[in-house]
Amino acid sequence: MKKVIPLSLLALFSFPVAASAQTTVTAESVLQSVDMAWVMIAAFLVFFMHAGFAMVESGFTRSKNALNILMKNFMTMSIAAVLYFIVGYGIMFGTSGGGIIGIDGFLLSGQEDQIGFFVFQAVFAATCATIISGAVAERIKLGSYLLLTVVMTGFIYPVVGHWVWGGGWLAELGFVDFAGSTVVHLTGALGAVTAVLFLGPRIGKYSGRTVNVIPGHNIPLGALGVFILWFGWFGFNGGSTLAADPSLVPSVIATTLLSASAGVLGSGFYSYAKFKRIDASLTLNGALAGLVGITAGTANVSLTGAIVIGLIAGVILVEAVQFLDRVARIDDPVGAIAVHGICGIWGTLAVGLFAVEGGLLYGGGASLLGIQAVGILAVIAWTMVTTAATVAVIKATVGIRVSRQEEISGLDFAEHGSQAYESSRGIFNENLDYGSKDFGVGLLHRLNDLQAEQVPEKPKEKTAQ
Repeated sequence: MKKVIPLSLLALFSFPVAASAQTTVTAESVLQSVDMAWVMIAAFLVFFMHAGFAMVESGFTRSKNALNILMKNFMTMSIAAVLYFIVGYGIMFGTSGGGIIGIDGFLLSGQEDQIGFFVFQAVFAATCATIISGAVAERIKLGSYLLLTVVMTGFIYPVVGHWVWGGGWLAELGFVDFAGSTVVHLTGALGAVTAVLFLGPRIGKYSGRTVNVIPGHNIPLGALGVFILWFGWFGFNGGSTLAADPSLVPSVIATTLLSASAGVLGSGFYSYAKFKRIDASLTLNGALAGLVGITAGTANVSLTGAIVIGLIAGVILVEAVQFLDRVARIDDPVGAIAVHGICGIWGTLAVGLFAVEGGLLYGGGASLLGIQAVGILAVIAWTMVTTAATVAVIKATVGIRVSRQEEISGLDFAEHGSQAYESSRGIFNENLDYGSKDFGVGLLHRLNDLQAEQVPEKPKEKTAQ
């Protein structure tokens, strides 16, 4: 027995040596490992962005719908991951069928060595779909939203991705979208605006010619969400290098940082010039405007160009929100269409202006700018037509909007039978009666009753006499 133990220890400690002797470590294998580690870290950051989306959307809307928004974000991420594995990745990166659509690679068949790249792209697909969530908040049926998410992540978005990143016809044309101003953000925003046109505005948003403000219930929560998104965007853009390239990654991170900062300054000071005060929600969205604006050209523009792009994006954001809300009368509770759509268009066109190689302002002529415009128009046509067809079918079959009574009472209770925020039931969960003398219970019960009185009762149907 005494001999067995030393021999076992010797075998245990000798195993790593023997294993390492069989594995040849080369400079190339180390570089591949570092590159993969960087892409995985970036994928984690993009995944974490969904927490940011959830916080922004719930903070900028009313408390009675917060739980519904959280559930939509969780379901979006989960549906996108599974569906993108089954069909989306193949459509996007499979063998090109005429430059239009991928025709193989479903279930990662034949792509087993690309699992890391699949993970990175899957969280991108979910990002595109979740843009729709904020724009349709507070009045869409959960089931209908999830059906739209299935079509968006499984078909509409992967086709656009194939055109640009999968070797499709736009890639062959020379269209530049490094990290997704058009592929991810504009596509998601187009899906959002199409769905909103079918849905209509929230109850009480417009009264005749009057535009009523429906404030969010928790702006600090929304601000936290913006910071999370900003943080995650370093992975969104930086990871799109697909390698830990010391000559490229720092530049991409720097342009991302500078454009977002300039977006805040642009929207903040422009809102002050326009409204005589720095508007908080517009300024917060200004950071996202700068981020969306730089995403297409983050690897192609200079640091100074990034600042200019962000400043202009911040100004565009303010005007776009005002136009959509007051002129077009499109009710978007979180400003997703302006941030991801209008600023996505600007960011894509900005490549044609500010790209150090080929940009109009750098002596490259208008060729690249024209190609960028063609790509934008193609994506607008494809996404809006396919989304409209999808939403029309959903509306004609299961419906897309909750009832008036459900919208007034809040989707938290209507869709989930619960609430995001509780008062007495959350603090005193012992089923205490109204006669309890415990400190604060009486006040909390009265507050609950007051909230209940504010929700109008559903009118009773008249019965035939």
